[in-house]
Amino acid sequence: MAIHRRSRHAHMPLDILPIIHLWLLRLLVPLGGHRDFINQHGFSNDALAEMLGLGEWVDPASHDFEPKLVQVELRKLHQTGERKLRNSVPPACLSGNVARLSTLVGLSETDCRILEFAVLIQNERLLDDTADWLGQLSSVKVFHALSVLLEIPEHEIRASLSAQGILAKSGLVSVDRSGTSTLRGKLDLLSDNFADNIFSSDADPVSLLRDTVALGSPAQLSVADYGHITPSLSVLRPYLRRSIATGRKGVNVFLHGDPGTGKSQLAKALAQELDCELFEVASEDGDGDPVNGERRLRAFRAAQSFFAQRQGALILFDEVEDVFNDGDSFFGRKSTAQTRKAWINRMLEENSVPTLWLSNSIQGLDPAFIRRFDMVFELPVPPKKQRERILLDTCSDLLDSTSAARIAESESLAPAVVTRAASVVRFIREEFDSTGAASAFELLIGNTLEAQGHKPIRKNDPNRLPEVYDPLFIHADSDLAWIATGLMQSMSGRLCLYGPPGTGKTAYGRWLAEQMGVQLIVKRASDLMSMWVGENEKNIARAFRQAEQEGALLLIDEVDSFLQDRRGAQRGWEISLVNEMLTQMESFPGIFIASTNLMEGLDQAALRRFDLKVKFSFLKPEQAWELLSRYCAKLSIPTPQPEQMARLMRMQRLTPGDFAAVIRQNRFRPITSSGDLVSALEAECSLKEGAKSSIGFIQ
Repeated sequence: MAIHRRSRHAHMPLDILPIIHLWLLRLLVPLGGHRDFINQHGFSNDALAEMLGLGEWVDPASHDFEPKLVQVELRKLHQTGERKLRNSVPPACLSGNVARLSTLVGLSETDCRILEFAVLIQNERLLDDTADWLGQLSSVKVFHALSVLLEIPEHEIRASLSAQGILAKSGLVSVDRSGTSTLRGKLDLLSDNFADNIFSSDADPVSLLRDTVALGSPAQLSVADYGHITPSLSVLRPYLRRSIATGRKGVNVFLHGDPGTGKSQLAKALAQELDCELFEVASEDGDGDPVNGERRLRAFRAAQSFFAQRQGALILFDEVEDVFNDGDSFFGRKSTAQTRKAWINRMLEENSVPTLWLSNSIQGLDPAFIRRFDMVFELPVPPKKQRERILLDTCSDLLDSTSAARIAESESLAPAVVTRAASVVRFIREEFDSTGAASAFELLIGNTLEAQGHKPIRKNDPNRLPEVYDPLFIHADSDLAWIATGLMQSMSGRLCLYGPPGTGKTAYGRWLAEQMGVQLIVKRASDLMSMWVGENEKNIARAFRQAEQEGALLLIDEVDSFLQDRRGAQRGWEISLVNEMLTQMESFPGIFIASTNLMEGLDQAALRRFDLKVKFSFLKPEQAWELLSRYCAKLSIPTPQPEQMARLMRMQRLTPGDFAAVIRQNRFRPITSSGDLVSALEAECSLKEGAKSSIGFIQ
């Protein structure tokens, strides 16, 4: 008895779509697949033989297997199939979806037939397996095979699948020209799940593209929540509105900022304000797996084709690092965008649908790409007033206004951190009383900030003035009240406050900000200094930019760390640090105050750039006495006696800071008399350098 090869698909049902039946016959006969299908002793696939009508040759009991006779019978079946199945059509669901895509994108009849075939070879395993018998195909052989299978002239197939064709531009179907492969392997569809979606889901075209592009969700914020970038929005909003109305091409906006600052929400808010549909380029597939940069670029190209004719559409390309910064300079691997540089440049100049490109950082972006964006701007963390408003609007059921103001002091508090923490606490709200809910909310925010490398939330307001404060208690060589009046009129000025610690330099800056009704931004050396080369300069620039954007008074404490005399510099970064500080000082339009305990050694050029230098000294006797009396009244203790005055006069290095330190001690070591207060002040002064060697109070 003859030996027969058993089918690897013997379990497969024999019924199949008429159009698939016809394509199978064309693969086997005119395209020559029968050479691998019919062997000397049987079929390579018994299920296929039975489906085609050659079942009598599968395990024949009465005769031997005759390959030549089988070939003759197969040719007859092909001739019959050509007569009876020539007008077969794909399933109604597939045809309907292709027709809708054709309307959306503008596909030709040939485009539609190729798309239908590419989808069916992905979904019909028997068709795929049979096509494998054509072997490894070049692109030219693919065109020929499709011409035979679809009965379309080869030049039309070639034109349809060209790089300039709609199928390729939309990404629906493209030919892999990198080498040879099977027929299915050479036809690259839009996404891994697209074939399933279009084959089985009778739906709106946009839903079919969900692995590629999806309709954006509604905005949770409004454009009004972005008042801190008003200058940029004053250009962006009319530009987008006008571009959409006129159909302007090559409209691209690059928006960057730290995670959680609200970039995606801004895009959604803009679309909502402009009454546009916002379509987001997918960053993951239907299984939730990330999509690489190459696939995302194809998805973007597809979205441009899909919505080019759709009135009032915007495209959002979030997390563009997947494309522009996915290389590795250490190993010499270029990013996806760099390997497709010409295509990216052309796309940025010709795209039909306005696009908002979002990134957490602009670092690593090729300058050649940057200059092709119409607008490039940063979305920083909102200013304090805005942060406080977001907290109150979002979490009024969790926080009181005092707590909101204190939490808003955190300069790294992004809106996304607030909304995430609020959603968690509300989910378990019944587990807490009002105090517990507020504590849980603050705990979540604090943990997130620290995990991001930021400073934790301060438990006390760091910019709060002492309970007893008056510029009259500051011993300075200029009239501080007169200076404040002038600054409030000009709203511009550069001051250098110098003198011993505790003499009131920083407190004066706080008081001045309150008098002017503006926010105070205080930066210390520890806030700005970094171990990384070049990072100090960036931190300085960021501080001045933040103050300008928020209309705040900027106070940099310990400024001597940044303005050391360049003549004594031994390292290049020391010079660049001073240069950056001088540059920022000169260009800053608001009020800048620098304070230092060490005036000696400051760069002479830096000193010339300050409009006014004010020396702060130790308290004069009458100031010290008046301040002592004020604090006694504040603590509800008896008025100081003459003997306390004599003791006070011997403390020649007394400062307002000493009084503040002693008053803080009152929380855990109560002060019950003016004598106790003076004794505590004496203890503070005795620790200062030179205190024991001086006699008498010298003004």
